[in-house]
Amino acid sequence: MKSDLPDRTFEFAKRIVFLCQALDQQAGVSRTLAKQLLRSGTSIGANVEEGQASQSEADFVSKYSIACKEARETHYWLRLLAETNIVLPEKLENLTEEANQLIAILTSIIKKVRSKS
Repeated sequence: MKSDLPDRTFEFAKRIVFLCQALDQQAGVSRTLAKQLLRSGTSIGANVEEGQASQSEADFVSKYSIACKEARETHYWLRLLAETNIVLPEKLENLTEEANQLIAILTSIIKKVRSKS
């Protein structure tokens, strides 16, 4: 069965890009945080895509592990934006929940592949 994870992480990255475009319109801290969020939030899907073309199980686990770390970092930046009221917390709830779900999915996949080895 084909995984929907590449599409899901791509859609997540699009939402992050739109959020960062809005943050980039502001000066100072918002713009700096937007750059951090943009880097980590778009890296998740990029690493999942690379993992889809991995040459070995170890390569797959490596790419998905990086994607998971980036998802955790993205979750951090989203929490920081919400708790400092740079963005209203309720506007970030769905993105933050999706980051949590991506972390759980990636962690589960990594554990499953490692347990087979």
